[in-house]
Amino acid sequence: MNIKKIRIIVICLLLVGFSSIAQQDEQSSLYMFNPLQFNPAFAGSRGYLNASAVVRNQWVGISGSPKSQFASLNSPLFIKNMSAGVHISNDIIGAKERTSIYGDYAYTLNLKNDYKLNLGLSLGCQQMVIDYNKLLAMDPTETDVLSNISQFNFNSGVGAYYYSDKFYVGFSVPRFFETRLYNNSVLLSSNYIKRHYFLAAGYVFPINSVIDLKSSILIKAAANAPIIADINANLFFYKRIWAGIMYRLKESIGVNVAYQIKESIMFGYSFDYPISGLITVKNGGSHEVMLTYSINNHKKSYGSPRYF
Repeated sequence: MNIKKIRIIVICLLLVGFSSIAQQDEQSSLYMFNPLQFNPAFAGSRGYLNASAVVRNQWVGISGSPKSQFASLNSPLFIKNMSAGVHISNDIIGAKERTSIYGDYAYTLNLKNDYKLNLGLSLGCQQMVIDYNKLLAMDPTETDVLSNISQFNFNSGVGAYYYSDKFYVGFSVPRFFETRLYNNSVLLSSNYIKRHYFLAAGYVFPINSVIDLKSSILIKAAANAPIIADINANLFFYKRIWAGIMYRLKESIGVNVAYQIKESIMFGYSFDYPISGLITVKNGGSHEVMLTYSINNHKKSYGSPRYF
C-alpha cells in the first residue's frame, strides 16, 4: 500500500471518525462549574477571582478513548466593568492530541433589576499533533513511513452572558475561525477545526430553607454534526453539597456531586455511562474530577453563595 493511501486512511479514522461522535471540542459533564471553557463572557461574572481545574477520562477501558484536562483562571479587573481570564485545555484521542491556551476579556453592562450582560472575547492558539507511533498496525512498516503531524494555529472566540444571582443564559463561539490541516504542505483536511456554537442556560428554584434545585442545559452544535444537549438537575443542600443527575441527548446518562470543602474550595466528581452504540462495548464509563478555588475580597454571608 503506498504512502498516500495510508495517509488518507489514517486521517479519515482520526478526524472524520472522531468528529462523528462529537469529540472535536472537548467534552465535560461538569461544565456548569467551569463555563469559561466555552464562553469568554463568563470572565469576572462571579465578582471575584476564581480558578478551576478539571480532569476527564472518557470511556475507560477502551483503547485510545478521549482524555481531557482543563484549567482556568478569571477575575474582575481594577478597571470598572472589565474582567480578564485565561483557560488552557489538552485533549487526547488515540494518536491525536490538541493543546490550547486562550486569554479572555469581558465587559459588563449593568442592567435593570440586578441583571447583567457580559460581552466576551478570547484570543489564543492551539497545537494539533498526530503521532503515528501510537497507532497499532497489522504491518508496522505501514506507519513507519509516515511522518508525524504537528500544526500550530491562532484563533479567537466570542460570547455573551446574561445573568443574575439565580439565572443565566449564554451564547458563544469559542473557536471562530475554521482551519485546515496540512502535512508537508499537503492538504489533509479542509476544516479539521469546525466552528462550534454553544447555548447554555440555568435557573435556581428554591425549595425550602435548606434545599435548592439548580437546573441547567448546554446545547452544542456544529455544521454537518448532530446537536448535543447536556441536561442537568442538581439539588443544593445546606449551601454546601451538590448532588444531581445528567442526561446527554442520545449519548449518555450520569450522576455528579460536589462539596464545598471551605468557603473558597470546592471539589466535584461526575460519572456518566454511554447509552449510544458504545453500550455494547465493554467500558468503565466516563469519570471527571474538578477542583475550584476562589478568593472573595468582598465577602457576603456564606449562606448566600453564587449559584453560577
